[in-house]
Amino acid sequence: MSAQEAKRLQAVRVADALNKIEGVPVSAFAKNLSAQWAKGEISGAEMKRALLQKHTKAAQ
Repeated sequence: MSAQEAKRLQAVRVADALNKIEGVPVSAFAKNLSAQWAKGEISGAEMKRALLQKHTKAAQ
């Protein structure tokens, strides 16, 4: 595991913990995107775009 991947995994864990504290569940879709981002498979912009697209469709 690279240093960047380790930092990203820690960031994902912190974000998930904060959501849990706030009572906001993290969807399986978001968890999958976070894992892909942590591994460097997608960029942060790609993750944001995918989340916005999914939630925009859900709101329509």
